[in-house]
Amino acid sequence: MPIKVFAVDIDGTLTENGGGAVHLAALAKLRYLEKLGHNVIYVTGRSSIEAYVLAVFGGTTRLAVGENGGAITVAPQEHYLLASKEKCMTGYEILKKSIDGVQIKPVFPRMTEVVMLRTFDIREGQKILDEQGLPLYLNDSKYAYHINEKGVDKALGLKQALRMLKAEPEEVVGIGDSETDIPMFDVCSCSIALGHAEDNVKQRASHVVPGKEGTGLVDAIDYVALNYLGVKLP
Repeated sequence: MPIKVFAVDIDGTLTENGGGAVHLAALAKLRYLEKLGHNVIYVTGRSSIEAYVLAVFGGTTRLAVGENGGAITVAPQEHYLLASKEKCMTGYEILKKSIDGVQIKPVFPRMTEVVMLRTFDIREGQKILDEQGLPLYLNDSKYAYHINEKGVDKALGLKQALRMLKAEPEEVVGIGDSETDIPMFDVCSCSIALGHAEDNVKQRASHVVPGKEGTGLVDAIDYVALNYLGVKLP
C-alpha cells in the first residue's frame, strides 16, 4: 500500500499527561515522515488554527483539519468552513435552558461548532436536541463536549483535505484515540488506535498499539514505517 498522508489526532495522541504538552519524540517522528516525502496533517477537535500553528512550528504539512471536521486552515487567513456555527449555537441555547451545568468551555474561538465543559449527561443532551428536531449531534472528545452539525465529522474534513492534497483514502494512515476518530478510521485504509483508547474505538481500527498518548503515537509510526514503508525510523 503506497502511503502519502498521515492523518493524526492531537489531544491524547500527540499530547501527553492530559495537559496539552506535545510529546517531542512523537513530533520528531512526524517530522521525519515529512522528510521521507509524506504529508502529515492534524485532524482534531481543536480549532483548525491551533492545529495549523502546531504544523508551522512543528515542521509538518501546513494544512489542518479542526473542529471535528468542520474547518480546514491552509494559511493564517485562509479557512474552508464545512458547517455553520449559528446552527450549533441554537442547540447550545436550548441545552443551556434545559439542563443545569451546561457551559461553554474557554477554548480558542470556533468557526463551525460549540465546545462545552463535560458537566452534564451527554445522552440527555442528545435526546433534547433530537426532540427539538435539530440536525445536530453531541460528541465527546474526552476533553470537552462538542455540538456539531449532523454529517460533519473528521471523515468529512479529511476527505476535503485529501482532495486538496490530491491523495486518495487508500493512501492514508489515520492515528487517534477517541470516538471522534472513528469516522476518520473508516476513511483510511490503515487506522491505528492507541493503547488507552476505549474498546469501541480499538474495534474500529485496523491495528492497536500498546503505548498511550505520545508514546503510543511513536509506536504507531514505527509500526507503519516497518510494515508498510520498509524502513526503521531513528
